[in-house]
Amino acid sequence: FIEAFRRHVLRPNCDLLSLRAWHISNMKAHRLKSSSSAALKDKTILFYKPFGVLSQFTPEPGSRWSCLADFIDVPMVYAAGRLDADSEGLLLLTDNGCIQQRLTDPQFGHWRRYWAQVEGRPEAMQLEQLRKGVLLRGQSTRPARVRWLQGEKEPSLPERIPPIRFRQSIPTHWLEISLREGRNRQVRKMTAAVGLPTLRLVRCSIDLMDDEPPLDLSGLNAGEWRWLTSHEEQRVAALFSSRRIRRGARRPK
Repeated sequence: FIEAFRRHVLRPNCDLLSLRAWHISNMKAHRLKSSSSAALKDKTILFYKPFGVLSQFTPEPGSRWSCLADFIDVPMVYAAGRLDADSEGLLLLTDNGCIQQRLTDPQFGHWRRYWAQVEGRPEAMQLEQLRKGVLLRGQSTRPARVRWLQGEKEPSLPERIPPIRFRQSIPTHWLEISLREGRNRQVRKMTAAVGLPTLRLVRCSIDLMDDEPPLDLSGLNAGEWRWLTSHEEQRVAALFSSRRIRRGARRPK
């Protein structure tokens, strides 16, 4: 407390309750500062999950799916936002539970972008339904960003193994769908609800909501992973500042 008196934070005649309140406040500030610094030392990686891989390190008994341990040998990291085994794409894994919570809690509204190969030709009404929200189990989905990708804008991806179902009489098209929530099999249920069943689903990016480009699959092939760059680590650490949290929460839908 001597330091507090020197800095004139506390008056000479303050009572013990004031001393205790100052001590608690000082300790909280120290912990927040330490947490922000420690975030730079976290183990956080980006993984391009292939089709047929569970978003966990232990296989399910009797399951035909493989698991993350077949691709990643980094201990004590866990997925921040799962992907179903029959979906592909970007998976962020970390050993920091705060990062997991920050990226998956809907109140912070981190956009996740998906490429969905759907069966049928999208109509304007169907796309608008997806944007406004569709009813799933009695609850409407949050507004989404939806684009029909045509021509050169279609994603350049290798053929899936195994290949998707193909019916000669029904064309397939690619949609780009961005969500700020992650219900169980949400993209597939949304597209099915408007009459466009999803045949292939790839998560292509995760937006940190910091006015910089989203984390994406650049430089990765299916089954490959990499550490975050030092700059990406700094961006993730910045998520824990109150300014970032407030701005992300208020970002327009």
